[in-house]
Amino acid sequence: MRKRFHGLKRIKLRQSWNKYNLFNLSRVEPPKNIERTFFQQKWTAKALTRAYHGETIREKQWTRMFRRTIRSVVPMDYKMLAEKDGSEQAEGRGSGLDPPPDQKPKPFPRTPYLNMTYAPTERRLDTAIFRALFASSTRQARQFVVHGYVRVNGKEMIYPGYQLNPGDMFQVEPDRVLYATGAPKDRFERRAGRKIRARYSKKASNSEGSEDAEPQTPKSDPSHEPTTTDKTPKESLQSLLSQAKELLATPSTSLTAKRKQDLRAFQRTVKRTLGRPKTLTATSLDSQLAEIVARMITAPNTGLKSPSPPKPEVPVLSTPELQAEAATLDSTQLKTLRDALKDARENPVDPSKPYATPWRPREWMSAFAFVPRYLEVHQRVCAAVYLRHPVARPGLAEVPTPYGTEINTLAHNWYLRRR
Repeated sequence: MRKRFHGLKRIKLRQSWNKYNLFNLSRVEPPKNIERTFFQQKWTAKALTRAYHGETIREKQWTRMFRRTIRSVVPMDYKMLAEKDGSEQAEGRGSGLDPPPDQKPKPFPRTPYLNMTYAPTERRLDTAIFRALFASSTRQARQFVVHGYVRVNGKEMIYPGYQLNPGDMFQVEPDRVLYATGAPKDRFERRAGRKIRARYSKKASNSEGSEDAEPQTPKSDPSHEPTTTDKTPKESLQSLLSQAKELLATPSTSLTAKRKQDLRAFQRTVKRTLGRPKTLTATSLDSQLAEIVARMITAPNTGLKSPSPPKPEVPVLSTPELQAEAATLDSTQLKTLRDALKDARENPVDPSKPYATPWRPREWMSAFAFVPRYLEVHQRVCAAVYLRHPVARPGLAEVPTPYGTEINTLAHNWYLRRR
């Protein structure tokens, strides 16, 4: 019988955002070592830590990667070193007198050196992608690398075990990152995506049949082909309105009550805007959106504090008709229309995507959303820089691990005797 990857009886933590893994992480306890020999304690600690750190790495490979030396940083007080030479540590020794409280040395936090046992695994490319929040698990990060979606220093890298050096920059395709960190589709959204793909495939087959039947004609210049942004303003707003209707009609559990209220308010406001055909004078979607946003800002007595709008191609905002029309909308309607149009433009509804749209973060992501100190991440371009190797500091080890110092010490001792 095949064992489950996220078992709930015999807990083994993994580098994954899975909800069962999060549940196991919340109830993990140190093993009971009262009746165990030292060998059994070390073997148990090795099994637990290896299940989390590099469970895709073979044991022989990890044994070669293991280093008994540990990188650490010890900050020193330069003022104290300049004033004293160390003789104050022996003052009063053997006299039985305790120094006054103000002269007692302050306790220095201990450095958890042995929590850095698995520091070599943090140099691996797949682990760094997972730490940079570009994948929901190390297995998924490994898949991205093997499939050619990752570049290191501008060159494609297909080896997940590539050892990063300080200063290396790695980048993942943004569409893959959106898929990895976005919420998955429910069954209704998957069905809508299948219908769209079937419709497009049917159109493509019909177009191929018509090309076989008719003589081939020279293709036109792609610069003169119509694009999706060459719609009239009325068609653009109508398409946005139809998308909002489809989203409300879909019995999806991903829409919150606040989101549904915003969509209904957006429908009412767009219908009101479509009822004034004289004001729809722009020739593209971008200029129309800019015109509507500018109308919101130039509306008198609205009380809105909005950033400066993008300039449209045609200066049509100085007409008194537009100002009179903007005056008929109250501040709530203007704010709703502005937010809905901005959201529809930056985060549109696209059933053809493999993740749920509009995009929203994956569930259970917040518990794992942290970036280590040795990585510098730029989320907008899905790129990160490996700044340096992780080090141990007083009170802090830079290798993220769910286990304490005792378990990591036993695991370190297990591999020490095999070197």
